[in-house]
Amino acid sequence: MLIEEGRIKAAFDSGVFVLKLCGDVRLTLCATLDNQAQRLAETPGLRAVLIDLREATNVDSTALGFLAKVAMAVKGRLEQPPTIIVDNPDVRKMLDVMGFARFFTLMEAPLQQTSALNDALEELPEEPADEEGLRERILEAHRILMHMNEHNREQFQPLVEMLESQDASSHH
Repeated sequence: MLIEEGRIKAAFDSGVFVLKLCGDVRLTLCATLDNQAQRLAETPGLRAVLIDLREATNVDSTALGFLAKVAMAVKGRLEQPPTIIVDNPDVRKMLDVMGFARFFTLMEAPLQQTSALNDALEELPEEPADEEGLRERILEAHRILMHMNEHNREQFQPLVEMLESQDASSHH
């Protein structure tokens, strides 16, 4: 089976920001996701955030960490938490296990108004990250996930400790 490389598309229309993840979304896209989270935090007139995972076949933990960062970036600014639309049962299960329901509204039914927004979606260029930047982002993503719930903390503690020790040794 051919694994579709991950892509990220985004649109902003009438106060609604849509982030659409397609294919196999991995840490290679985390620089792009990180920049979107930071941009969202500063976007004036933001009323709603919609994350569309219907075309995502896989989302790795680093990418999930940055989706969580998106929620943190807009926390307290929106009337309702960001919405994630997800059809893939594997992706849905991962979101449930990771505790995303506490920070997002998880939906399976497609929204009626998506067609106009889909036309507005533009593919985001993959933003390059050097090895150092990548490691920093992987660390940040997993720290965010660890703060979401106890399961994640136990799950990612070893990875975070390993990355932190690599980090410490590379700075000497």
